Amino acid sequence: MNYRNLGRTGLKVAEICLGTMQWGWTADETASVAVMDAYVAAGGNFIDTADIYSNWAVGNSGGVSEQIIGRWMQARGNRDQIVLATKVRGRMWEGPNGEGLSRGHIIKACEDSLRRLQTDYIDLYQTHWFDADTPIEETLAALDTLVRQGKVRYVGCSNYPAWRLTHALWVSDKYNLVRYDAIQPHYNLLHRAEFERELVEVCTHFGLGVIPYSPLANGFLTGKYRRQAVVESARREGVQRRYMNERGFALLEVMDGVAARHDASVLQVALAWQLNLPYVTAPIIGANSVTQLRESLGAISLKLTEAEMQELDAASAWK
Repeated sequence: MNYRNLGRTGLKVAEICLGTMQWGWTADETASVAVMDAYVAAGGNFIDTADIYSNWAVGNSGGVSEQIIGRWMQARGNRDQIVLATKVRGRMWEGPNGEGLSRGHIIKACEDSLRRLQTDYIDLYQTHWFDADTPIEETLAALDTLVRQGKVRYVGCSNYPAWRLTHALWVSDKYNLVRYDAIQPHYNLLHRAEFERELVEVCTHFGLGVIPYSPLANGFLTGKYRRQAVVESARREGVQRRYMNERGFALLEVMDGVAARHDASVLQVALAWQLNLPYVTAPIIGANSVTQLRESLGAISLKLTEAEMQELDAASAWK
């Protein structure tokens, strides 16, 4: 496993980040612990979660992923070896202030996350998506307070359009507040325009780390969905509507060719493409099993040629 600086900071993170949205949802605690153990054994140190994970699942009120990670770190005694990222924004309790990016919600949500994670600090605290009802000055001042208190080391954001991110960076500079040093965009070979149209230039110019989520396009870029078969999971997960079209299938055919030349999987080609981009810090991968994790980590050793990068770019071009 190689390590990269998180944006302009001196914090070094593994080049593949382990996402944990599925802990307590599609992976029980035993499976979750096995995956985290295998990830760390492979040299990984960057684990991402969120306070709301996964409150859409039956019987899960949120906070479960953080609790599983907290118990795992306590059992392993490895907190200082982990770069721990979590998020704030979604609804976590009843009432008008149970969600959002107000000072009141952020401070309480951070305290709750620290308790569930069984730690006294969060390495990267991220605003999960923007809050149009709260001035960005209030949000950043609250995050600045947490950094000054030592409860948070760095702050980041997710799902911010370029103009909101630029505004936030300007406010941080103007009022001498902590600034966003990383962003989590929705980014993959079939979902490029949202990030590449403007955000990539903002991130590059201001030195933000880029931690893409959904690098496998809801599983479509694993190659398991093909022209001949429309399985129920594709409908349920939105894959059929978003990706099962001529552009998506044509890209898979190109990826099949690249994968065959390297004796690799389509999944590994999708991740290797991101790992080869100079502005990407670490794609976030999920895994319900150690087997799935190991396949994803295999992308690290897959070195695409410049010609293959151009081939993939041409097949997935959005302009």
